Amino acid sequence: MAAISGGVPAGTITLLLLLPFVAFVIAFFRNIIGIRGFGIFLPAALSVAFVATGPVVGIGLFLVIVAVSTVVRMLLRKFKVKLQYLPRMAFILWAVVVAVLFGLLLMPADVPVFAILIMVLLAEDFIRVQLGKSVKTALNLTAETLILSLISFFFLTLKPLQTYALGNPEIALIATGFADLLLARYSGLRLMEFIRFRKLISSK
Repeated sequence: MAAISGGVPAGTITLLLLLPFVAFVIAFFRNIIGIRGFGIFLPAALSVAFVATGPVVGIGLFLVIVAVSTVVRMLLRKFKVKLQYLPRMAFILWAVVVAVLFGLLLMPADVPVFAILIMVLLAEDFIRVQLGKSVKTALNLTAETLILSLISFFFLTLKPLQTYALGNPEIALIATGFADLLLARYSGLRLMEFIRFRKLISSK
């Protein structure tokens, strides 16, 4: 490819080529299977961070960030600390950064800075989605987001898929776009809804 011969790392090109496919996979699991998660961007961004950090360290950072941001939000609400939205988010971000720094000091790991930044900056999105939802719903969405991220991580690191995308970029992109359009036409029940309402469906 011209980009690789021009000096762009092959890993970067491969990641960019596979991101649309990962977005399709997340949309497929949401629309067909019924795993919700926090949108498409959050699981996709987390999967990229997992590629950089490794799944174990990545999941650890992810859980720390989610836990700290959630606890700080609940404490602010409990003690009725009235802050405007942006200062409140800045304070939560401060708490998340402090927690991540302590975590890295206790368990030193060679973690790329961009991966840490991705996860830290995602804290705002987690809090925004959590607002107005119960703790149980927020925890379920967090778990589903983690599942989608790990599935996406699997595809991003699948060697045969990487090789094919890098060798056939046009086909990979066109096929993914076509698959997105096909997926958009599906309007039936999700698999988890079939399982949830199986008694009602079977009684008809």
